[in-house]
Amino acid sequence: MKLTETTPDTFGIIKNISGDEHFINRITSIGITHGVRFQTIKNDKRMPVLVYLRETLIALNRNDAERIEVTVR
Repeated sequence: MKLTETTPDTFGIIKNISGDEHFINRITSIGITHGVRFQTIKNDKRMPVLVYLRETLIALNRNDAERIEVTVR
């Protein structure tokens, strides 16, 4: 499942991050790495996806969130 497919109050784990080296370096530098637990806070169409992880609220644009695969619980 892609991060863009999650709904608010979804809890899960980052499963895979796909993209070029620049994208992966950028995403991992803000704390989004394989195996990290997250909670989707807000996911409205045409708006950034808000996720809470590592005690930080992060807004991801939809193109970036589309490249992140997750497992939900």
